[in-house]
Amino acid sequence: MMPPDGMRTRSQLLAAGYTDAELKALRRAGAVALVRRGAYVDPHDERLVDPAARHRLLVRATVPRTAAGSVVSHASAAVLHGLPVEVPEYVHLTRHGSGGGRIAHRVHLHVTALGADEVVVRNGIALTSPARTLVDLARSLPFSDAVVAADSALADALLGRGELDLAVAGTDGRRGGPAVRRVAAFADGRAESVAESLSRVALLRCGLPAPVPQWPVPMPGGGVLARVDFGWPELRTVGEVDGRVKYGRLLRPGQSAGDAVYAEKLREDAIRAQGFGVVRWTWADIADFERVARRLRATFRQA
Repeated sequence: MMPPDGMRTRSQLLAAGYTDAELKALRRAGAVALVRRGAYVDPHDERLVDPAARHRLLVRATVPRTAAGSVVSHASAAVLHGLPVEVPEYVHLTRHGSGGGRIAHRVHLHVTALGADEVVVRNGIALTSPARTLVDLARSLPFSDAVVAADSALADALLGRGELDLAVAGTDGRRGGPAVRRVAAFADGRAESVAESLSRVALLRCGLPAPVPQWPVPMPGGGVLARVDFGWPELRTVGEVDGRVKYGRLLRPGQSAGDAVYAEKLREDAIRAQGFGVVRWTWADIADFERVARRLRATFRQA
């Protein structure tokens, strides 16, 4: 009934000979899955179990129902750009104009001005550009969440620093401008994971010196001993955040997780042998970072 990689609308299914009563029966039997009212996919579609992929389906099902000129924006645009954001329940759309927005029928409508250079088209869908999307996120999300998205956009080269700075300049005197400037000033494309971005925010909030992300630990006589998540060269300290997928990502062909852990221990021993203190933390530590901060301060004092 359903194309393996597509979505069918109620009108398409009716044109194919199905009746509304048959569609209801198919839904009850689990033969089709509802994306939103009037849009269906195969119930075994793998995109249904991935929040971001499911939201992309919801966007595709929603856009044809919206008024001309509506542009996918905010967190929905971030999902389409592949940025790491909390997947929204509603499809965020922006329409050019003035006045307030509204929330209804799985849509969060924002009404504001959009420049021609702030809209791009991806796979036939109009959405805000990466730069405008980051501006909207900085205005509407907590600082840490907006930093995660901005770091990722810079790291993945969705935009350059110059484009971001230009977009920030356009917010002068507008609502949310200070929040946008704060996020943009702090964003750093050297962060390689969400955990690293959130760790930088945690370090800032604890009043610790700003580290050098992805710092190359020097070897005596030249060369690089290792690259670490965070470095404080003058304080002879390095920091590493151990995300749950870290060792799996580092595995070489034929290498087990145990081998990777042992190799990491040897690496850390080599760093310590050069006179650097090493402080590690995990995802679980980021939310309540003060204990890690105390360990870092103690290591700094020993420098």
